[in-house]
Amino acid sequence: MENPLGIGGMRLHEWAFALAAWREQHGLEGGEENASSAFVEESLANVGAVLMGRNMFGGGSGPWGDEPWPGWWGENPPFHVPVFVLTHHARNPLPLEGGTTFTFVTDGIEAALAQAREAAGGKDVVIGGGAEAIRQYLAAGLVDELSISLVPVLLGGGERLLDGLGDAAIALEQVDAIAAPGVTHLRYRIVR
Repeated sequence: MENPLGIGGMRLHEWAFALAAWREQHGLEGGEENASSAFVEESLANVGAVLMGRNMFGGGSGPWGDEPWPGWWGENPPFHVPVFVLTHHARNPLPLEGGTTFTFVTDGIEAALAQAREAAGGKDVVIGGGAEAIRQYLAAGLVDELSISLVPVLLGGGERLLDGLGDAAIALEQVDAIAAPGVTHLRYRIVR
C-alpha cells in the first residue's frame, strides 16, 4: 500500500509532475512547458471515459470489505470523466468530486468498454492501466492506438506490458516519437 507502483515506481512519472498540463489536471497551479507538454495536452484533450483494472484502482485483491477502498486519488480524482474499473467483485458506483464516478464492472472487458463508450458520448475511451487490463484489450483487438511514455528507469520487476500476447497478431505502425526531458513518448496505431 505504501508503494503502489513498487519500490521506486514513482520515478516512472517524475517527468510529468512539474508540467503545467499535468498540474492543471490535478488541480494545481503553475508548472513548466517542455517537449512533453503537447503530448500530455493532446492525450487529455478528447477523453470522455477511462477504463482501468482493479490493480490500478487499488485496495488489494479479493472482496471489497466493509470499508471499501476509495482509490489513490482522494475526493477529487484527476480524471474528471466516468471511470470504469474491471473487477471480479461487485461494488456500488463511487461518485466523487470533479465529474469522476468510478463504476465497477464485473461482466468482462467488452461490457466495460460498451459502458465506457456510451458514457464518453463520442469522445475517446482511454485504457489507463494497469498492464493486465491493457493486455486483455490488446489481445481482444479492442485497441486503436497505443501510447507509451518510455522512462530510463530499471525497476527489476513488475508486470510487463506486452508479455503473453502470443498469437494476438498485433502490428504497430509508429505515428509519433517525441524526445523530452526524462522521457520519450511513443505513439503507435494498431494495424489489423
